Amino acid sequence: MYAGAKAFFYALSRSALLKRLASRYGLATSESFASRFIAGETIETAIEASRRLQTQGFLITLDHLGEGVDTIDAAAAATREYVRLIDVIVASGIERNISIKLTQLGIDVDRATCIDNLRRILEPAARHQCYVRIDMEHSAYTERTIEIFETLWEQEYRNLGLALQAYLYRTENDVRRMNELGARVRLVKGAYKETAAVAYQRKDEVDAAFVRLARQLLDAGTYPAIATHDPGVIDQVRSHATTSGIASDRFEFQMLYGIRRDLQASLVASGYRMRIYVPFGRDWFPYFMRRLGERPANVGFVVKALFRER
Repeated sequence: MYAGAKAFFYALSRSALLKRLASRYGLATSESFASRFIAGETIETAIEASRRLQTQGFLITLDHLGEGVDTIDAAAAATREYVRLIDVIVASGIERNISIKLTQLGIDVDRATCIDNLRRILEPAARHQCYVRIDMEHSAYTERTIEIFETLWEQEYRNLGLALQAYLYRTENDVRRMNELGARVRLVKGAYKETAAVAYQRKDEVDAAFVRLARQLLDAGTYPAIATHDPGVIDQVRSHATTSGIASDRFEFQMLYGIRRDLQASLVASGYRMRIYVPFGRDWFPYFMRRLGERPANVGFVVKALFRER
């Protein structure tokens, strides 16, 4: 069921028709659904959501949704939007932390252009002490994404981190690779449809890999971000940190906007750092579908949103 649900929602996320309809009608027509997990379609609504979260003790990162651009002009436009986002964040006074995808910046068009666009974002981000995390996408991009990250890291951009996906077989080596650099890693389970040739297919296998990699990051990494909504996995991570004498300020948990808000609040109340991933923008539909497929229980959260926590 785990792999089947992920494949189903991944297929929906790639539907051009559904994406056009979602973009045309926006979040307003699905107020009890997508808006539970998306912080609006504009930078301003995302800023408002971030302020609310910070008053509750959460850390935040903003993600301007969008991916898969296929022209240099579209990549340049996305880059300008992120530069503008940094300016708005600075003016608003909220925490300066953003997430990006390299397919937004033109990795499918031209590698050098993508690197230049990333540098155009990192320069003002560095001036304003804004942290930038590169999200990981489908496995076809994994090595290219890591190589681009390493290129910018070698150029002394230290306000830069990377996400890695636990369900890929290769990730254990990638974790060691990042630990040796001293780079900050965001560990996620993985939301894209992958074949058995490159990724674990069963939930128990993914969970076991996630816990194993989280321990490696806690033991030898640099301020890792443990990104999961699974309370069983979180308990194992907390137990390892406690028995290993790893203080709660040496790592953080991360969760997605609108998912397991009870667990998010519980971790903050227990003294852990809890960062909320705050996505926004008109290109929200592919992200929303992948979130449903990543964890079938998320469908239940959407349904429950019809009746409570509005």
